[in-house]
Amino acid sequence: MYPDLHLFIDGKWRKAKRDVPVVNPATEEELGRLPCADIDDLEDALSAARKGFKIWRETSPRKRADIILKAASLMRERQEEIAQTITAEHGKPLAQARLEVIRGAEFFEWDAGEAMRTYGRVIPAAHGSKLSVHHHPIGVVAAFSPWNFPMSQPARKIAGALASGCSIILKAAEETPGGAVHIVRAFEDAGLPAGVLNLVFGVPSEISEFLIPQPDIKLVALTGSTIVGRHLTSIAAQYDTRVLMELGGHAPVIVCEDADVKKAAISGAIRKMRNAGQVCTSPTRYFIHESIFEEFKAHFVERAAATIVGNGINQGVEMGPTANERRIPVLTKLVEDAVAKGAELLTGGGRHGDIGYFFQPTVLTNVPHSAQIMQEEPFGPIAVLNPVANLDEAIAQANAVPYGLAGYAFTNRADYIDQMIDEVEVGNFSINTLEASLPETPFGGVKSSGYGREGGTEGLESYLTVKNVWHTRKIV
Repeated sequence: MYPDLHLFIDGKWRKAKRDVPVVNPATEEELGRLPCADIDDLEDALSAARKGFKIWRETSPRKRADIILKAASLMRERQEEIAQTITAEHGKPLAQARLEVIRGAEFFEWDAGEAMRTYGRVIPAAHGSKLSVHHHPIGVVAAFSPWNFPMSQPARKIAGALASGCSIILKAAEETPGGAVHIVRAFEDAGLPAGVLNLVFGVPSEISEFLIPQPDIKLVALTGSTIVGRHLTSIAAQYDTRVLMELGGHAPVIVCEDADVKKAAISGAIRKMRNAGQVCTSPTRYFIHESIFEEFKAHFVERAAATIVGNGINQGVEMGPTANERRIPVLTKLVEDAVAKGAELLTGGGRHGDIGYFFQPTVLTNVPHSAQIMQEEPFGPIAVLNPVANLDEAIAQANAVPYGLAGYAFTNRADYIDQMIDEVEVGNFSINTLEASLPETPFGGVKSSGYGREGGTEGLESYLTVKNVWHTRKIV
């Protein structure tokens, strides 16, 4: 069921002069050949997006919404086919892939509604003057999506751009291209005008270094690592191009002494292993009150160790492989460094099996601040459990990294909740749940975790310009 892969430029599918293999991370078997765009392809995509923007910006918000909603409906109808593709190229369990398709459709559905609510306003003014504020689509968007959510991550970028009246060139991930292909197919079938949505693949640096300096590119939107985000931001800054950056995280979880210990531990272990830990909001650094630490640790380790690991296509599997072979040595090194500095390894710690890019569900405890994993997001199935004496210490530890994307807490004390809302330095903070975002809520980070927001009523702001109009009856 894996789709034949093509570039999509100016409403037409095309091959490229060069291609590379797409590999199933669970079996290491080739799934298909990925076309890599060259400069001619990118120039055609830019020309198409320029033409598409002129058409789409003049399309009424209601018509835009109708097309977006039709495409989302097609994605829902094709849920099983898209989920099979996601599991094949990424490795996540099929049940999680099915949910990802629905979440991607929800992003489109929410932003379709927001397309009709990009309100301006009239400002009271002195006699004889009229002051008003207007919003306009910013222009052509260059978007870059990662491999960890093959369908829902491209959906965020495409939904925001199309709802706002922008055209877009999407560079989707080389490891997981199929999800974006399915999105484009849905929009093609929904009647989106040619040139509004263009899809390319290839060498990331070649594509970004060509597109970002182009005068027609008015916004660069990325979900990716902080290192890549800083690099693309530095290029964009040379051309005064706006950026929307959803970058890395290293999410803390504060477990207070009044929490339901068993429920918090079990839900934490399950969520940590979701997507094999390859989630920018994945709960990783657990700071647990010392009075409940041993109980929490026992429940957490037991559930983590019981995680069923395997090919995501098989029934009952809870955790698939990491998405590529590069992750295995990185994760192994983080564990070895932590243990060498005094941490205790309670379960896991290495590669799982001989075929596929699997890593064992891993739990480290009493990890010193000097360990690399306390500063670097593992982006894998590794959890750190550390005891703390009080809430102040927990908050200090939570804030002791340069990242601030998501944070979590388990407590029912109102005073603790108020203090953490005020003091934990993250863009998304969840209490008694490990769900970080919904389509109707703004998602993004602080500090080194990025700029701007996707989702919620704030989600279209980056894709719009603001124009102040001052109109007087007489020349003054």
